[in-house]
Amino acid sequence: MRIAKTAAVICLSLAAHPAFAQSGNFELELNSSADVPQGCRLTFVATNNTGIALTKTGYEVAAFDASGVVASLLVLEFGELPLNKTRVVQFDLPDFKCADLSRLLVNGQDSCDSADGTHDVCIKQLSASSRISSIPFGL
Repeated sequence: MRIAKTAAVICLSLAAHPAFAQSGNFELELNSSADVPQGCRLTFVATNNTGIALTKTGYEVAAFDASGVVASLLVLEFGELPLNKTRVVQFDLPDFKCADLSRLLVNGQDSCDSADGTHDVCIKQLSASSRISSIPFGL
């Protein structure tokens, strides 16, 4: 009986604190990079936990070279991201070697649209991260 009560208390406390899944965020992760003949291919994982089904998403991103100078401003379009959907998207940085990329910075939101109009959740609730230690990615 005591075990059942303890298990019930644990279950109730877990239900009351759903912090294990980052709800409310638009998660954008720089997942990998690879040199390709055209330049540097970047792979991103985007997850929409904003509570809004998005029909169009995009970010303006600044790419910094090895000297820390902005080498390029890009608009990365992630397209449609339904609620709680995760999508993997690749972008090529033309004429750029991945080893020469020192940092990526989200400069702003280019698009964040739903059937109800334009929103600011894509930037206000953005959580940006990088799995690549040599290429920091953030706001």
